[in-house]
Amino acid sequence: MKHIKQYLFLLALLSTIHIAFGQSIDYTKAAAAINLLADSNKFSGVVLIAEKGKVKFKKAAGYINYAEQKKLTTSSIFELASVSKQFTAMTIMMLKEKGLLNYDDLVEKYISIPYKGITIRQLLTHTSGLPDYQAMMDAHWDKSKVAGNEDIISYLNTYAPAKLFEPGTQYLYSNTGYVLLASITEKVSGRDFVEFCTTEIFHKLVMSHTAIRSLKEKAAIKNFALGHVFVTEKQQYIRADSFPSSNYTIWLGNRKGPGRISSTVDDLLKWDQALYTNKLISQTTLVDAFTPMALTNGSISNYGFGWDLIPKENIVWHNGDNPGYKTIIMRFLNNRATLIILCNNATSEFENLTADLKKCILTNSRELLTR
Repeated sequence: MKHIKQYLFLLALLSTIHIAFGQSIDYTKAAAAINLLADSNKFSGVVLIAEKGKVKFKKAAGYINYAEQKKLTTSSIFELASVSKQFTAMTIMMLKEKGLLNYDDLVEKYISIPYKGITIRQLLTHTSGLPDYQAMMDAHWDKSKVAGNEDIISYLNTYAPAKLFEPGTQYLYSNTGYVLLASITEKVSGRDFVEFCTTEIFHKLVMSHTAIRSLKEKAAIKNFALGHVFVTEKQQYIRADSFPSSNYTIWLGNRKGPGRISSTVDDLLKWDQALYTNKLISQTTLVDAFTPMALTNGSISNYGFGWDLIPKENIVWHNGDNPGYKTIIMRFLNNRATLIILCNNATSEFENLTADLKKCILTNSRELLTR
């Protein structure tokens, strides 16, 4: 009965937040809602909201490590999961701007794969039709070893699982495509993908807590938020890396491109703000990242280069989902607001919290635009 009352109170509290946000964003109510979720183990993470680059709300709730009850801080480092894809896409755009490749180049120009006629643009927009490498590796890879891009590409050539559809005809989210993009970056630049991202993006933007880290490097960071999953039999949260054979982030721990970047909310805000400048690429080049993809049947896919698109609201965003983690960055381009949520207990309430905070920001945005 106590949990039911808490849940009903939380629903009421979240509903009052978005009313308050429309007038003057009431961060006290937002903080109370997040605290309530954390108290019932329905959220562990960090939330940041910024307007025109200025932090308006930042809060940590929950634990770095549930077993030790070590609390998160707003500077805790999280695995970003697929939020990493926008950085992979950026490396390709940087090389395109330098004239080193073209989006409509065929992948086979750079990498030997058993799938012909796929372009770099189709990799970027998830319209390649490539099969899922993870399922293939799960079936054939020796999980006592750690696989990287070369292993994945080698297995694609060895086992050659069938294409899912003809390139350009459909949208279907593809981690395989982003593995190939990272390998293309290496081939074209002549540099390791990790070094390229570190030097050309993280260092340039002074994202001092952001990196593509090995398992050993993550373990050495005291403020690294460990991913947790709820185990029903034990009725408690357990570290996701307690299950190595079923945790692909361990035995695919050397892959580059679709994930593996870890960061903080403050570093992600630096990234967000840099996208309004020419620090990495020109605004003209960046337009392609936020442009829907036209499919061969004439329909439109609202996924650009490493970004999901909501054209009607002029929002670009991406989420991430790894064992124990849920993450999101959402950019409201009309009023340059930013929402970042990094979560390390993969709670089912994550989507509800995101939706409520999005409503709050949009309501406030409409208010500002009418002044």
